[in-house]
Amino acid sequence: MPKPETPPSSKSGRGVSALSLLTFACSAAALGVAVSMKLSNKPQYGALNAPKYATTKEMLKAIDEIRSAISEETISTDDDDLKMHGFSEWSQINIDTLPIAVAYPRSTEEVSKIAKICYKYHIPMIGFSGGSSIEGNFAAPYGGISVDFAHMDKIVAFHEDDLDVVVQPAVGWMKLNEDIENSGLFFPVDPSPSAKFGGMVGTNCSGTNAARYGTMKDWVLNLTVVLADGTIIKTRNRPRKSAAGYNLNGIFVGAEGTLGLVTEITLKLAVIPKEFSVAVCTFPTIRDAAATASAVMRAGVPIAALELLDDTQMKVVNKGGNTAPRVWKEVPTLFFKFSGSKASVADNIKEVQAISKKHNAGSFEFAKDEKEQHLLWSARKTALWSMFALKPEGTNFWSTDVAVPYSRVAEIIEISKKDLEGKGIFTSIVGHLGDGNFHEAIFYNKSDPVETAMVTKAVHDMIDRALEMEGTCTGEHSIGLFKKGCLLQEVGPDTLLVMKSLKQSLDPRWIMNPGKIFDIPE
Repeated sequence: MPKPETPPSSKSGRGVSALSLLTFACSAAALGVAVSMKLSNKPQYGALNAPKYATTKEMLKAIDEIRSAISEETISTDDDDLKMHGFSEWSQINIDTLPIAVAYPRSTEEVSKIAKICYKYHIPMIGFSGGSSIEGNFAAPYGGISVDFAHMDKIVAFHEDDLDVVVQPAVGWMKLNEDIENSGLFFPVDPSPSAKFGGMVGTNCSGTNAARYGTMKDWVLNLTVVLADGTIIKTRNRPRKSAAGYNLNGIFVGAEGTLGLVTEITLKLAVIPKEFSVAVCTFPTIRDAAATASAVMRAGVPIAALELLDDTQMKVVNKGGNTAPRVWKEVPTLFFKFSGSKASVADNIKEVQAISKKHNAGSFEFAKDEKEQHLLWSARKTALWSMFALKPEGTNFWSTDVAVPYSRVAEIIEISKKDLEGKGIFTSIVGHLGDGNFHEAIFYNKSDPVETAMVTKAVHDMIDRALEMEGTCTGEHSIGLFKKGCLLQEVGPDTLLVMKSLKQSLDPRWIMNPGKIFDIPE
């Protein structure tokens, strides 16, 4: 019988650890399929090697070697530095163990030197760029060295005529768009404002533009990657398409740094549309709003963004005051973004308005100029920050996401929201309904074991529902530490074993961000 997919330790404060509860629940749910790993006579793709990591003495020796190989300033062992690279205010779960050092390379070659030394001593390496992930993605459960790309924040090459750009991992997507704006091009994937390309690649992120532009994987042309032993590879060349060999981009995008450290990314760019507009439409129920979103997508309207804020989130926006003096109706609300030519935008607005009317829409308001666009979109743009600003003293914030097929969005949101509200727990919904993905934001008292257990069960039940609907346990946050058991439940033991075997072949010493996505072998 396989052991649960869990990290070695977690901070639970007083009372019950949400991580341990959710991991146990997901692992228990997956147990029925996991037992086949022991009973099956199928090939096991080679034995998985249980790693033996460096001792503290060996790690300290490696730190000295890195300083000698590169420079004294390359490595920091400052306590504040270590905490910043092992603890995250954004993350639901944090691990007691911190990295033993933080490395600050300035080039791919320096990353390779660090990797060679870490490989020699069996020292874990954890990549770090923006630090905004929320599933414990850059935690250091086995210690080791955090590799911070802060100094690798350059645009390496901008090929305007080819509509692509080469960036280092600490370049932020918003900064890139500011720098290339005058070219008439932009990078369309828009996660949180603080996100940087290293983490965006690692988590296969997306954002409000996903309805039209897809996710991170759709915009990567090639990657430069440093493997566990320091080998430097490039996944492919720069054309828009290639049928040459395996799609290595697809292996590293979404791998959370568990297969290698990405040091350069070549990205496709899009042309900035000539015309934009925004519309806001209210509904009496979430089901009506979700049905409208599904109908809009089914009609083939080329929507740029399609976002849902539930009644609770609209109340939060009003209380936050970031959009004052505007006061919003506190009902489920869809936010539409349109782009294209002036004529096409006008036609699309009319079509969406007609579809909305058929699904019990209340008010339908669209922007007539750029000022109104900013005003109408401001509620969606400030939703997360409004939540943080209103977080009650002594409470914890938990944001989690799932994704399901279009036709099941209304059902899962309604049930999940009712489940928590029925328990007296504050929860709000923000949904990327253009691709069936939604986020549940929860305020709860982590020091109260009863409340923590109640919230954890509700989150697990939501994940169960998503999987029963042929959905996924995470649409864009990724697995990290938090959803490892849920991944086993989602893909099953055979698929998970293929993932582990791939990890084993590229990282035989299991030193690349160990403990993320799945447990290390024992």
